[in-house]
Amino acid sequence: MDTRGEIERFLRTGDYDAHSGAWPGDILERERRAHDELRQALAMEVQRRTAGIGVPEKLQGLDVVALTRRKVEPMVRGLFPSAEQDAVLAVLERSVVFLTPANISQVLLKSSWLNTAWDLANLYLLSVGAELMGEDAPRILGLSEHTTCYVSLSYFDEESPFADFLVHEAAHVFHNCKRRTAGLPETRRREWLLDIDFRKRETFAYACEAYSRVLEVGDNRQARMALAEEYAACAAPSDERVSVSEVVELVREAAAARHGWKHILTRCAPQTRAVTHASATTVATTARRHGP
Repeated sequence: MDTRGEIERFLRTGDYDAHSGAWPGDILERERRAHDELRQALAMEVQRRTAGIGVPEKLQGLDVVALTRRKVEPMVRGLFPSAEQDAVLAVLERSVVFLTPANISQVLLKSSWLNTAWDLANLYLLSVGAELMGEDAPRILGLSEHTTCYVSLSYFDEESPFADFLVHEAAHVFHNCKRRTAGLPETRRREWLLDIDFRKRETFAYACEAYSRVLEVGDNRQARMALAEEYAACAAPSDERVSVSEVVELVREAAAARHGWKHILTRCAPQTRAVTHASATTVATTARRHGP
């Protein structure tokens, strides 16, 4: 397949030849040229599909840092010892990026991975009501990579009382970010901000998301438990990676517990040292799926 065919395949499916065989040069040159041209083609196609769309009024003058801190602070205060909270907040409060017409091209061109760039393109296209790149394009509202949380503009239109995908994506930073990145001491057994079982990462994020809303609305234990029951009646994450019943159980237990955040963390922690090591050696790109 020639370079044009490879570009068309990538735009349509997000797939690409890891060896960049359609491009000339040695392996390093082929890879560099392929990645540059694929990203550029993606950014241009997204711009073509969204021509004429401006930055929404809701984002003009918005203090994203202040919004992020307000949303994630209860979670950080509940999960980390007091001596570490300010350092973690400093990482999170500047981690959120809302994808807008003003920054989407730069985000796509600078993305670490081509498959992440394709997912981000579709996240943005979905948020502005534009045609997605392909039939199998992911329908996601947020995506986390390392310490950056990319969030859809749909955040400001979300109607579900228990949805907060800014908090959802921030929760993923805890297992993607090493302690030294936040300026915290690191040991062989304490490498990441939080040690979350690899199989429980989405469960942890969904539970944190719903519990944050329970805390935000419920001002006492009785109110929080009632809200947890409301959540149980309507919870249906459209995500095959999680068990809805498990997330509901976690939120119920957290609402009734004295230290709800710590309860969620304990339930999602690795059970053995072997699992701990396995989860600590993988930095995943994670996404909040479209849906309640």
